[in-house]
Amino acid sequence: MNADFLTVLEYWEREKGISRDILVAAVEEALVSAAKKAVGPARELRCAIDPKSGDIKAFAKLIVSDKVLSKHDQISVFDARRIKADAQLGDEIEVEVTPTGFGRIAAQYAKQSLMQHVRRAEKQLILTEFKDRVGDIISGIVRRFDRSDVTVDLGKYEALLPNRERVPTEEYQIGERIRCYVKAVEDGPHGPEIILSRADPQFVIKLFQLEVSEINDGTIEIKAIAREPGFRTKLAVHSRDGKIDPVGACVGLRGQRVKNIVRELNNEKVDIIKWETNIKAYITNALAPAQLKTFDLDEANRRVRIIVSEDQLSLAIGKRGQNARLSSKLTGWQVDILPEVVVTMGFAEKVAKAVELLAAIPGVSQEQADTLVHHGLTSLEDLLQADVSDLAGIPGIGDHAATIKKAVGAEVSRRTIKIGEPSVT
Repeated sequence: MNADFLTVLEYWEREKGISRDILVAAVEEALVSAAKKAVGPARELRCAIDPKSGDIKAFAKLIVSDKVLSKHDQISVFDARRIKADAQLGDEIEVEVTPTGFGRIAAQYAKQSLMQHVRRAEKQLILTEFKDRVGDIISGIVRRFDRSDVTVDLGKYEALLPNRERVPTEEYQIGERIRCYVKAVEDGPHGPEIILSRADPQFVIKLFQLEVSEINDGTIEIKAIAREPGFRTKLAVHSRDGKIDPVGACVGLRGQRVKNIVRELNNEKVDIIKWETNIKAYITNALAPAQLKTFDLDEANRRVRIIVSEDQLSLAIGKRGQNARLSSKLTGWQVDILPEVVVTMGFAEKVAKAVELLAAIPGVSQEQADTLVHHGLTSLEDLLQADVSDLAGIPGIGDHAATIKKAVGAEVSRRTIKIGEPSVT
């Protein structure tokens, strides 16, 4: 048992970096409880572990007395002088009081105490070691899943990749090595936890800092980032050195730098644009390659109304409005993209008719119908195909998206029933 105990001490010292002296001291303190049960209420009882042999012994401080009234507190002069030749009445002498078979009982207590202390020490080491590593990228191995949360083995410690920090398009396998961003060290229900992320925009920024030396040394600055994890990221960069092209430096020779980052992001699309102080130029860069015609800026509300030709509308808005949505996040301005209206009575009438038809749907207001039409959703069929998330991204619709979607479904059902009714002759 002693050999096993020493082996456990060596393991935790080597694997967790916890000093053996600290572990031994913690176990000795816990062993006092075991000793009190085995020895009895001895005076100033303590336990000691031989760090070389692993032997566990119990000691008590007894007072040298003429007449021993309590064997737990006193020792006779004769017995005391067998331990210490010059012992006198009233002296305190430490005496070994290890009972027979104490080693087996003590070893059980020792193991329990050791595990408890190791867990506490390990949690403390997490705080000590990782509090300064928040913001770093680390590599670990997927160990297990708890529902949708992933436990990642970092070597000495385990970290948590919560479902909210996962990329929705990624699937992980047990034993797979993944790189993650250290987002925080938080106090969880079982002590400090290392929280990892692959969905945080800072993960992309850190990858660029590691891959692009000009960003790392401060020559190129990342001014803003907008990300929809797994799908697309927009990054605005600026060079403090006029001779350096910030976009070209981030892309790298033959696109190698950005390819390495895209590979790490499992082929998530990354748009690198040049940051500008002029908001028109900045938004133009953000919406490229779409060709924009006119701008109408509302600086008080940080909102811009952009007109594009009909053939550029889908390119400017992007799939499910993603390009426009990310451009809004990147620039900090609400971007409204509208198709160019040909000033003819016929077209105006078509727009008005489309607004009127949508406003006729129970649950859709006149203002909402006007907003939907000006965002390219001109018919019941368009609304039926649009997702709630797409509608929610339209300025002026927002929280009403689910209500509008429900109203459209009800209208489609009503029309279907009406068409299927038998005619009356």
